[in-house]
Amino acid sequence: MNSLDHKKLFWLEKKQTPRIKLKRVYDKPLKSDGYRVLVDRLWPRGLSKEKAALNEWAKDLAPTNRLRNWFDHDPDLWEAFSKKYKIELNKNEFFDEFFERLSHEKRVTLLFATKDDQLTHAIILKEVMESRYINDV
Repeated sequence: MNSLDHKKLFWLEKKQTPRIKLKRVYDKPLKSDGYRVLVDRLWPRGLSKEKAALNEWAKDLAPTNRLRNWFDHDPDLWEAFSKKYKIELNKNEFFDEFFERLSHEKRVTLLFATKDDQLTHAIILKEVMESRYINDV
């Protein structure tokens, strides 16, 4: 186990940071989801607020409309999109507040609407959050 793995293990065990998972917002809500956060800028089509069973809609964490429209879920743009979105998150004041507030949750589920679960900004958001929890030790 390398030093980063030890650091991560320490952080997860001692600091009780949230375990973050990803899920389509259309999938059935489960108690094991913990704190459920929709991280899309637009409300999912055909889904009522009751069926979504959200704790929060954090649309300010989503990529800007400009970046979202540029990317348009094109696999060839994924790497560039990832870099640009990380830059947006680093400049996003809401992210800092959100990150700190959720640090006390046991489980957090980041919810997204896109059908392609490999091309969603939620993957990048999860990576950034986990990395930051580890580096804040």
